[in-house]
Amino acid sequence: MRERNVEWSPEEKKIARRAFEAARVETLAKTLAEFKRRASEAATPDDMWAVEKYLRQKRGEIDTAFDYRYSTLLLVFARLIRDGSLDEARLAGLSDDKLKIIRSYLSWAARD
Repeated sequence: MRERNVEWSPEEKKIARRAFEAARVETLAKTLAEFKRRASEAATPDDMWAVEKYLRQKRGEIDTAFDYRYSTLLLVFARLIRDGSLDEARLAGLSDDKLKIIRSYLSWAARD
């Protein structure tokens, strides 16, 4: 089964959206906490620009990681699980085929 041909039931779409949003909110909260820590420690203009660089980099990473298109969502979930941003248990209720695809992505990524 190729991911782009995967059919999503209305219930699976709800599960996917909840899991995606939970991971996104958690990631943004961690990023905000790190931003506040770095900003509070900034003492020079160079420190200030380092904070800005950190934010720019994190925004790019977050924008890339959180791509909610059904054609790539299973790969997104695998990456989020691998990075520790998503617990696979949040995906309970997705079809076995979808979970198998996610696990195959994780297995493939573990080889690198």
